[in-house]
Amino acid sequence: MSTPLSNSSSPLTSAPASPQPALRHGRFEDAQALFTGSLFVSITMLLFAQAGLLTGSTAGLAFLLHYATGWPFGVIFFAINIPFYWFAWKRMGAEFTIKTFISVAMLALMADVGPRFIHVDYLNPLFAAVLGGLLMGTGCLFLARHHSSLGGATIVSLYLQERYGIRAGKVQMMIDCTVVLLALWIVPFERVAYSILGAVVMSLFLWISHRPGRYTGN
Repeated sequence: MSTPLSNSSSPLTSAPASPQPALRHGRFEDAQALFTGSLFVSITMLLFAQAGLLTGSTAGLAFLLHYATGWPFGVIFFAINIPFYWFAWKRMGAEFTIKTFISVAMLALMADVGPRFIHVDYLNPLFAAVLGGLLMGTGCLFLARHHSSLGGATIVSLYLQERYGIRAGKVQMMIDCTVVLLALWIVPFERVAYSILGAVVMSLFLWISHRPGRYTGN
């Protein structure tokens, strides 16, 4: 005669349930994430441009060239990222590269047409740095969770995280701060300091929120 402790269905003796397989995002989910992430970052670009701030990675280099030459930011940003697609294709795969190409193209377009729809008469640079850092971090997190990026240093930081477990936010912070410091020859020190703050806010957000292996099924 069986007892509650000897019954095979007892929670004390039953085998642990096997973990559920990770779910993959559908195409519609990917599309809305890529669009939303690119939109958030494009809004950050508009805020930074209005406040005279800079960002890191290839976007920061594009900003420097934009300030120095007057060429459209979107065109410069798209062109700078072209060499990084080869690295992404070799190291991160075709899906990541194609999604990154789409995200970069959308950001370049949004950054150029955005001023036709958004204009800010006054923007405190400290507020712009904090808000912009959080918006950009959120946008990049959307893209990373859907296996995409905005090219440049983001590709490198995500690769190092997936390959070696180095937190993407840590790598992004070092690269972004270095790029922003290069602006000292063209942008006043106060604006560079605020730009570094924005880069730190963004990188800390990614450092805390995007962890290796958490979204391996995406």
